[in-house]
Amino acid sequence: MLLKTFGWSFAVTALGLAAAVFYGGWEAFGIVAILSVLEISLSFDNAVVNAGILKKMNAFWQKIFLTVGVLIAVFGMRLVFPVVIVAISAKMGPIEAVDLALNNKDRYQELVTDAHPSIAAFGGMFLLMIFLDFIFEDRDIQWLRWIERPLAKLGKVDMLSVCISLIVLLITSFTFATHAHQHGGAHVDKAQTVLIAGIAGLITYMIVGGLSGYFEDKLEEEEEREHEEEEEAARTGKKRSPVVLAGQAAFFMFLYLEVLDASFSFDGVIGAFAITNDIVLMALGLGIGAMYVRSLTVYLVRQGTLDDYVYLEHGAHYAIGALAVILMVTIQYEINEVITGLVGVVLIAWSFWSSVRRNRALEAASGKATGSDEKTEVSV
Repeated sequence: MLLKTFGWSFAVTALGLAAAVFYGGWEAFGIVAILSVLEISLSFDNAVVNAGILKKMNAFWQKIFLTVGVLIAVFGMRLVFPVVIVAISAKMGPIEAVDLALNNKDRYQELVTDAHPSIAAFGGMFLLMIFLDFIFEDRDIQWLRWIERPLAKLGKVDMLSVCISLIVLLITSFTFATHAHQHGGAHVDKAQTVLIAGIAGLITYMIVGGLSGYFEDKLEEEEEREHEEEEEAARTGKKRSPVVLAGQAAFFMFLYLEVLDASFSFDGVIGAFAITNDIVLMALGLGIGAMYVRSLTVYLVRQGTLDDYVYLEHGAHYAIGALAVILMVTIQYEINEVITGLVGVVLIAWSFWSSVRRNRALEAASGKATGSDEKTEVSV
């Protein structure tokens, strides 16, 4: 079962890591491995959400999502999107950007490094909004309660996450401009670029989030309408075509999943720029990680174990928040790539272990309660 579900992912991993060694040696191998783990870590909650919706769809639409959807999300968002980011930030065509990345690495690295402040500002704002919207939401299950409980209360204030993100952006751009001015003013003009790129990242998140919310509302309306029509059919004795029923609901589910998957893929793509500016290594690492997202989605649907490790989603979002901070800091200061990659791994591992401990505690409490009941019955 495990090999059948993850077989393609294992094969892509082996090929990708081997390609990394041939491309750049063992250092490239390490970067691709870190990028793969980062993508898997950040996308685990994506797989959980996808699985929760995918299990409601019929076999035909599940196949559409796992074929056409993979082509759009994996190759479109995670492989093409990095090229688009570089092309826009460096003001060149995508073909030229790819050619430069493959044939003139030094010049490409120079252009990407020069454009890094705008890339980091765009990505930092997008990631920060994902984290803040998560942390300000009131949830039944809380991981770090001493942080999440008071923040959930603050989250009742409208547009708080947007206000905080804009304040962070203003402070970052002002600090960057001040630092550049004190060192000769060579990059003073880039403070404005950082501000504009950050606002663009914020707007992008709001557009993607708005589309996701729209499709989610349409999905809920569709499910409610179907439920009413089923009740009406039961009262009147008339039968409604199950093909139309499944087709309409699944179509909205598919659209919602594509927008949702695209929004989640931004964090991995943007976060990858904090690890490396090499587009080949980025493509290999994100491609490997994205394959595991598909396999995880299928596995969770088939196993039905979505609620086993309840803190993993929290850990993934804390990793997103950490990456947002790191990206904003790297606008002005350099941070070691290994440290950047390990932050997300540590947070995910911590949340996984917390979930395991929670499950053990619940099992122990359940066992004690059962034992107490048995003693009561014996005494009676």
